[in-house]
Amino acid sequence: MVQIEESVPPDPQKEQAAKDAAVKKSLDKIKNKIIVMSGKGGVGKTSTAVNLSIALASSGHQVGIMDVDLHGPDVPRMLGINGVPELTQNKKLSPLRYSDKLSAISIESFTPGKDDAIIWRGPLKYSAIRQFIGEVDWGNLDFLVIDSPPGTGDEPLTVAQTISDAKAIIVTTPQEVALADVRKSINFCKTVNMEIFGMIENMSGLNCPHCGEPIDLFGAGGGERTAKEMGIRFLGRIPFDPNVVACGDSGACYQEKHQDSAVTKAFTDVAQAVSQSE
Repeated sequence: MVQIEESVPPDPQKEQAAKDAAVKKSLDKIKNKIIVMSGKGGVGKTSTAVNLSIALASSGHQVGIMDVDLHGPDVPRMLGINGVPELTQNKKLSPLRYSDKLSAISIESFTPGKDDAIIWRGPLKYSAIRQFIGEVDWGNLDFLVIDSPPGTGDEPLTVAQTISDAKAIIVTTPQEVALADVRKSINFCKTVNMEIFGMIENMSGLNCPHCGEPIDLFGAGGGERTAKEMGIRFLGRIPFDPNVVACGDSGACYQEKHQDSAVTKAFTDVAQAVSQSE
C-alpha cells in the first residue's frame, strides 16, 4: 500500500513573522539610516546620495547604499560597479562592493537588460524594499544611505514605515519651481513623523571656466531661504560642476579625480555634519 503524504501549506503568519525578524535583525546592525529625497526629478538627488556615501566612506565609516529608486536605478552606474549579488553562506545576498568601506544594492543588478523597464505596483515595491533590508547581508554599518525616487510615493513611504529611525536629507536646486515641490517633501516627512536631518542646495552656481566669475544658473539661495522658513537645518550648497556629470556617466569617482574642487569640499563638509550627528 502506497502512503501519500499530505503537503502542509506554509503558514502566512509565520512567514511574515520571519521576514519581519530578518528586517529587524539587519536594521539593528546599522547605526544611522539616511534617506536622500527630493520633491522633483532632475535636482541631482542620486549624485548627491552617491557622493555623500563616498565622502562618509572616505572619512573611515562603513557605509551601504540602498537604491530604492526602483523605476530609475542609477547607483551602480554612478559607482562603476557591475555584476549580480551573490548568496552568502547564510543564504543572504551580498551587496556589491565599491570599496572596503562602501557597498551597494540596487534593482538594476537583477535586471537582464540595463534598459529594461520596471513596471511594478505598490505591493511589489514594498516587498522589494523590505527584501533589500532583510535579505541582504549588510553586516555592521555606520551609515545606510537610501536613494529614494523623486516625490512622496510608495518608496519613501515604505522606508518611513519600515525604518522608524530613518532621517531625511532633502535635495533641491535654487529655483522656485523645485522649491515648491521640496515643501511637499518636507510636509511628507512631518506627516509620517520622519525626522528631517537637513537640506542641501545642489547645482548652486557655476564658476565660469573663462573668467572665474560665478554664474547663478538656477538662481541663488533658494534652498537656504526655504530651510530657514521651514525651520530645517541647512547643510550647504553644492556648486554645479560639469565634471560631476562626466564622472557619474563614466562611473569614475569625482572626489578622487578632483580632490581640491569646491564640490569635493562641499561634500566633505556635509559628511562631517552627518558624522557629528551620531
